[in-house]
Amino acid sequence: MSETPKTICGPWRYVLLCVGMLCTVLGVAGIVLPGLPGTLFLLIAVWAFSRSSERFHLWLYNHPHFGSGVRAWHEHGVIPPRAKIAAVTMIGFSFALLWGFVLEDWRLAAATGVTLALVATWIATRPGTIRQEDPA
Repeated sequence: MSETPKTICGPWRYVLLCVGMLCTVLGVAGIVLPGLPGTLFLLIAVWAFSRSSERFHLWLYNHPHFGSGVRAWHEHGVIPPRAKIAAVTMIGFSFALLWGFVLEDWRLAAATGVTLALVATWIATRPGTIRQEDPA
């Protein structure tokens, strides 16, 4: 693990601690519930805990079930292929629902589509595996 950010003191520490707790709950729920981005919430929780509680930060970072994905992103910027497929599929599904049931103005639909396409492209272009260093 790289250098731990400096912990914030005062009332903001408690705000970030609450954000971390809420995001942890949403992240765990997102692993079970379709459409809720579990990994994203866990990444936000790790960040919030890194600034508010070293104990919770280390707990989540080294968790046997959730820690590997968090560490892979933090240390290598890796999004596993299965997570990429799920994210891009949900982005497409969400846009289809918005297009069919919510968005009436074509300009808003186009802006939403472009934004979601950019996000999906960014996700798809992240590395899918940890690159092994060449020993030569």
